[in-house]
Formats: sequence, structure tokens, C-alpha cells
Amino acid sequence: MLDINIIITGIIIFIARVCDVSFGTVRTIATVQGRTILAFFLGLIEVMIWISIVSTVVLRIKESPVLVLFYALGFATGNVVGILVEKKLAFGMMVLRIISADCGIQIAKRLRQVGQPVTIFRGEGMKSAIVELFVVCRRRDQKWILEMAQAEDPCAFYTSEIARDVSKIVLPINQQACTWRDRLKKK
Repeated sequence: MLDINIIITGIIIFIARVCDVSFGTVRTIATVQGRTILAFFLGLIEVMIWISIVSTVVLRIKESPVLVLFYALGFATGNVVGILVEKKLAFGMMVLRIISADCGIQIAKRLRQVGQPVTIFRGEGMKSAIVELFVVCRRRDQKWILEMAQAEDPCAFYTSEIARDVSKIVLPINQQACTWRDRLKKK
């Protein structure tokens, strides 16, 4: 039978493991994006939590093997939580390429009206002339930009990719800079 102390210890291990793996997931993404200071502090916190958890599990594994289950469940849950947290924070920059046969110029005008810089390329598609819009934006702005483009042209085709290094970014003038609390409320 499990006593209350083992259950409480297991719950603490689970919660701490969720936190440490979540920090690790966000740290990995921050590292890939070159955010060294953020990656440093997240790594520091992550390892401090991890060492505390592992030492507790290793010391008590013979008397309470069920702690391994709490540890494993915390790890699995932490991966999911870390991904969700990172999606909310939406670090980084994106390159969007929006291709429209009919409404490219109108999409560009609408984006420029809200202050989003857009570069236009004219080209030939498979069946007709097209307009390609090249947009560099914050990752958190990608959703509303694509919604605006698709409202103008539901048949628009787009691709996106992460922009690792950007020499200069011009933020949309109508999009107010927000705090991390505002970002969490929006999504």
C-alpha cells in the first residue's frame, strides 16, 4: 500500500519534473534561435531542479519504486507543457511567402495599412501571372497576417520558415508592443 508521504513525494516529483522538462524544451528552442542569455538562465534552473529530483528518486527507489512512475509521467507531461508554453511565447522571426494569382496587390495594401512591411515580386505561376509577397514578421504576428491574407484571397498559397538572423525588423505600427502577460492572455 502507498502511504501519504510517498504520494506527496510522487506528486512533488511529478510537478518538479514537468517544470524542469518544460524549461528544457523552451531552453532548446531559445538555443536554436541564438538567445544565449535566456538559454543560460533556463538551463541553470532546469539542471538545479533536475538534480534535486533525480537524487530524491535514486535515494528512495528501493523503498518506493512507484516514484519512477511519477518521474516518467512528469517527463512526458513536461514535454507537452513545454511545447504549449513555447507556442504561447512565440519567440523568433518568420519569413512568410504569400502567393496570389488575383489579390496579391490588395493583400499587400491591407498589410501595409496596418504597418506590416511587405515586398512584392511578380512572377509566372503554372497557369497565370502571380504576385509573391515576402513578409518578415515576428512569429507571434504570423497568425493574424495569414488570416488577413486569406480573408482577401482564400485561394492564396503560403509557405513559412523560421528566420534565424534578421538584420533589422520593422514592427507593424498598429500592433502595440505587449508584455509577456499580454501575450499569454491573447492566445
